Amino acid sequence: MSSSDLQNLSNMNETRRLILKSAILAPLLPFSQLAGAALSGERKLSFYHTHTGEKLSVVYHDGSEYLADSLSDIDSCLRDFRTGDIQTIDPLLLDQLFALKRMTGSNGVYQVISGYRSPATNSKLRNKSSGVAKKSLHMQGRAIDVRLTGVDCANLRKAAVSLKTGGVGLYRKSNFVHLDTGRYRTW
Repeated sequence: MSSSDLQNLSNMNETRRLILKSAILAPLLPFSQLAGAALSGERKLSFYHTHTGEKLSVVYHDGSEYLADSLSDIDSCLRDFRTGDIQTIDPLLLDQLFALKRMTGSNGVYQVISGYRSPATNSKLRNKSSGVAKKSLHMQGRAIDVRLTGVDCANLRKAAVSLKTGGVGLYRKSNFVHLDTGRYRTW
């Protein structure tokens, strides 16, 4: 093989690596881009659970790592209020909420309509409404239905859609936004 053949082979291998890397990283790019500015420094969220009346305001990330005690407090606040079951809430969901607060310029409180749902609760809700998914990400601690005080739900949805991460749905009649850490989709 000539040196030019070796160079071409090397370039082809590098191109393949770049294509593979792009294919793997593409779904992560919007959130990784977001991570730079919107997720720098201390991360704090405030919640008001509309069904239990519970309030929680907590720093869940100190700028270098997630805080286990704070995450536990969030898990408890966002529990299935019908059964009392607690599930670990996906930290990426919390980061989405934090990023949305920054993007909207809000210092408001997230009014929680639904956080974690046990399979039993999800099944009951599915029997009452066609809008409840059989394999809802709520059952994995990867979804939340919220309002953000001081921000119109349509604007919150618009900001969430711009992140291009997870599912984003606007429920106009009930006036809340669904967010999750599944594949990107909107409704």
